[in-house]
Amino acid sequence: MIRYLFYTIATLTALIICACTGSENSANTNHLINEKSPYLLQHAHNPVDWYPWGNEALEKAEKENKLLIISIGYASCHWCHVMEKESFSDTAVSRLMNEHFVSIKVDREERPDVDNVYLTACQIASGEGCGWPLNAIALPNGKPVYAGTYYPKAEWMRLLNYFIEMHANEPEKMAGFADQLTQGIQQNEIRQLTESDSDWNVSSLDSIATVFMQQIDLQTGGKKGAPKFPLPNNFEFLLQYSRITGDTVALRGVTTTLDGMLRGGIYDQIGGGFARYSTDSKWHVPHFEKMLYDNAQLISLYSKAYKLTGTADYRRVIEETIAFAERELRDTSGGFYSSIDADSEGEEGSFYVWTVEEIEKALDDGQLKDIALDMYDILPEGNWEKGKNVLQINEDLQAIASKHNLNLEEATGLVKELKQKLFQERSSRERPSTDDKILTSWNALMIKAYLDAYTAIGDAGYLEKALEIEAFVSRSMKKEDGSLFRTYKDGASGINAFLEDYAQMIDAYAHLYQTTFNEDHLDEAVRLIEYTLEKFESENGYFLFTSTDDPPLIAQNTEVSDNVIPASNSVMARNLYAVGTLKANDGWIEKSKKMLAGMFPEIRVSNYPSYYSNWLQLLTNVIYPYYEIAIVGQDAIEMNLAMQISYDPFCLYLGGKNEGTLELLEDKLREGETYIYVCRNKVCKLPVKEPSKARNLLTVSM
Repeated sequence: MIRYLFYTIATLTALIICACTGSENSANTNHLINEKSPYLLQHAHNPVDWYPWGNEALEKAEKENKLLIISIGYASCHWCHVMEKESFSDTAVSRLMNEHFVSIKVDREERPDVDNVYLTACQIASGEGCGWPLNAIALPNGKPVYAGTYYPKAEWMRLLNYFIEMHANEPEKMAGFADQLTQGIQQNEIRQLTESDSDWNVSSLDSIATVFMQQIDLQTGGKKGAPKFPLPNNFEFLLQYSRITGDTVALRGVTTTLDGMLRGGIYDQIGGGFARYSTDSKWHVPHFEKMLYDNAQLISLYSKAYKLTGTADYRRVIEETIAFAERELRDTSGGFYSSIDADSEGEEGSFYVWTVEEIEKALDDGQLKDIALDMYDILPEGNWEKGKNVLQINEDLQAIASKHNLNLEEATGLVKELKQKLFQERSSRERPSTDDKILTSWNALMIKAYLDAYTAIGDAGYLEKALEIEAFVSRSMKKEDGSLFRTYKDGASGINAFLEDYAQMIDAYAHLYQTTFNEDHLDEAVRLIEYTLEKFESENGYFLFTSTDDPPLIAQNTEVSDNVIPASNSVMARNLYAVGTLKANDGWIEKSKKMLAGMFPEIRVSNYPSYYSNWLQLLTNVIYPYYEIAIVGQDAIEMNLAMQISYDPFCLYLGGKNEGTLELLEDKLREGETYIYVCRNKVCKLPVKEPSKARNLLTVSM
């Protein structure tokens, strides 16, 4: 029935309502004007009478018996801007919406819980993947009747008129659709904990990894086809799997992807940092918005790959991406902003693309110009559209040096000089806008990015920046009772944190402890786990996305599918396993395994195991159990860094200058000495003093 409704709407042939095209008028002010979200404020002067999500809008819809329009997006979303300009700034469209609907605008980054409900509705209704802008039609009680994505103005008006007529003439039919769709949402991700599965073994993991790798493009990297998203957690699993098993195809899948991205237009060749995805299959033309969550996770991925391969370009990308984030996303408070828009001057990518004439103007030196044209695939007719070029590395430094009769050092210096000149020229352009709200979970990802970069490169400044973000979170994102806020903007925090925020911060604290051996960080991870168990655990044993203290939506989401950001339940399961191991808490370890066991049947038979990549990292750590690397003595911190410079995803690290309070560290301090203990399941081999000897004791096996 729901599918039938979708196809009926898609094939409507109703007459298009004639309308005068309006435009945004600053005289219009709606209920979004006092919001903090940059996305909501982008719509605060639309003639549409937008409301933020909340009781006022819902009560108005109930009182007036009007349908809801729930329109969801985010500040750097290109097609959100297009629909805002085409439809939501139009006087005829707004008149139709205001007369017959109560319209609600939602920033999906502020309210991922609301977004998930209506995104799931869209996926069920269409039978396909959905994105943003996300536009749902719902009953006054919030139950969705239909949800879709971007609509041109004429189609949007046809859709609205269809539901206006149905609401007036067939309300019972509409209520039936809403009940079916809501039931589908509620049942979408129901799971039950089970006991550990006897099929967890090397053979089952290898079989899943084989299916996983069939989706990987070994020629250009990423998943096969287009568009291409970085999906860092997918390649973290393949990197982990290749390190543990020695699988060369998995490693090739990772390195081909990392090489393709750093050479392509998805990577900002002049300013550093990655765009959200490429529209083609070769990483060339990006969707130009830059997200903090992508860049943080990619810093971590390149750092781990650099540890394993020593590839100089990976180190360069780490350093340049961190420099980009600090320059363009860091707030004076110490936190990091959410994203940078794709558009400027009313055009997508305008800030980043070049004509040949613009290159020649910026690089008046003939040699610099010639090198740039060769290196970045700059064509007179453009390599993109409208004579514009998206910069991508066409020839590497060695080829450039040979072609221009230079040695490698000379070529490196000239490329650095031309990049500086192009950066300076680009800086005079109108810059895309920044979504300057700060999100707890995404800043937790940035803490881990800095820590991974620190252990890969050894730059102490990266550790200091990670600690600064943690200090910001403790100062500005925590309530008096220790619970967390989700957002921070203009000096104020707001919105109760979701499971994603707690899960990512627990992971960040666990990483902070393993890097610094400061037990305060581990204690905070433990406290947040205990809070999460109290406030988020559901009857089925998994974790709800929204705290039980918060008002319920029409469906409680239990997020289990890994996406660009891993699912909050998979992150929590890994937290319970890792922190449970560090704290010798067998109950947490067992709960983690039961969560994995509940997921394993569908992981094992899935044709798309990439949607479980974080669960697969946990599965790998269960099949190949952690080594506990205990380092105790005066030089413990330095020795720890010397150990972690190697990529060993089967190790957890604990220790300090003294024994601290952890059970595994008891009786391991030797006066005047620093020893490394290689342990597994609390059983330790004889201690050694040199990291190289400790690594020789690591044998990856069940």
